[in-house]
Parts: sequence; C-alpha cells; structure tokens
Amino acid sequence: MSSNSDTIQVGMTNAFPCSYLANQLEQLLVLQEETLDVDLFERLLALGFRRSGQMIYKPHCPACQACLPIRVPVKQFQPSRRQKRNLKNNRDISFAIVAQSTPEQYQLYEQYINERHYDGPMYPASKEQYEQFIQCSWHQPLLIELRVQGRLIGVAVTDQLPNSLSAIYSFFAPSEDKRSLGSLMILLQCRLAKLMGKNYLYLGYQIDDSRKMNYKKSYQPNEILTSKGWQLSVL
Repeated sequence: MSSNSDTIQVGMTNAFPCSYLANQLEQLLVLQEETLDVDLFERLLALGFRRSGQMIYKPHCPACQACLPIRVPVKQFQPSRRQKRNLKNNRDISFAIVAQSTPEQYQLYEQYINERHYDGPMYPASKEQYEQFIQCSWHQPLLIELRVQGRLIGVAVTDQLPNSLSAIYSFFAPSEDKRSLGSLMILLQCRLAKLMGKNYLYLGYQIDDSRKMNYKKSYQPNEILTSKGWQLSVL
C-alpha cells in the first residue's frame, strides 16, 4: 500500500494469549508501512484500527468480540461530577505539548511500567521497546507533558489527525497515583481536541470484562463501533 492508494494489504498474526481476558486467545489484523497518508490513517481509525509505532492493527479474535472501538465526540462531551472534581483537584498541574521524546520521559515510562505493569507484556521496560511504540516514520505524535513545580509526572502520547485526536498511550509517576492522572490526561485530550476544532478523541478499545480497560465508557457521551457503524452510547 502507498500513501496515494486506497488499497489496504493486511496480514494476520498467529493467535496468542490475550493480555486482558483470561483463557482467551488474541489475534490481530496488522499492516506496517514506511509511509502512509494521514487521511487514510484516520479512515482506518474510523474502521476500528489503532496505531503502535509503525504498526497499525485491529483485533480479529477467533472466538471473541469483546474489544469495542470507542471514541468521544468532543463537542458534545460533558465531564461527570467525578471528572470535574479531578480537574479541580489537579489545578496545580501545568501541561505543555512537545514534539520530541526526551530521556526524562523515558525515565518516567520505565518507572511506570516496572512498578505498575510488572505482570504485563510490556515488562520489563527498555529503551528499544519505548522507541518502537513511540516513533513512526510517517507521523510524529504529540507528547503532552504534565508537571508539578517543574517535575514531570505524566505524559500522554497522542496522534493529531485532520478531524480527530487519537490517544495512543499515557504513563505517569506511580507516586502520584491518588491524582487519577490517567483520567486527567483523557480529560485534557478531550479539551485539547475541542480547542483544535476536532470532532473526535479516539480512545482505543473498551473491554467491559477487563478491569484495566472498562473505564473508557465513563467519558460521556461516547460512540461504540458496531456491525451497524458507530452508535451513540449514553449511560
């Protein structure tokens, strides 16, 4: 596939143990290109694909459809009472958008993975692993840094596309766990997308039966990709 083509050549991985649901096998549709048009990539997002580094993927599991692509229509988004309290409690945090990754960001990532996800597939953290998921030859993500009194406490890796933002990954200082920084970074991305005039913030996959992945539906309203297209979901 080239950047000027609408033809998509997709491969499929072998089945492997699912990272989120016990006793389930995971299988992915994947494509990996040295160059890709961002408009085409945004259309792939709307079809339920995601990006990690150079790889674009979508779950295609043999006996499970638990992964539900989810996005927030940011112009209609209304923070809940709990989310408003999160914003208020974190008013001492400043944030800035940077275009390049730094050693300081990697140190925070390493700490986050090794302390909070030591039972996951990304453990142990390494610079090679970090660079593979954060770098992309055809698209440079935005890096939203959160700081308190100059100290880096969180980073949200975000793709900026013509009509949307896509939240790729976020990590934060484990010592700041009580601040609910994961939620805060989604709220900031919603706000940023709205300020930029975007229509959506893509959040990846909602998995109702996964403790790690069932929080995304709390951002209301949201849309879930079904066999009938994107459907509005309101709690």
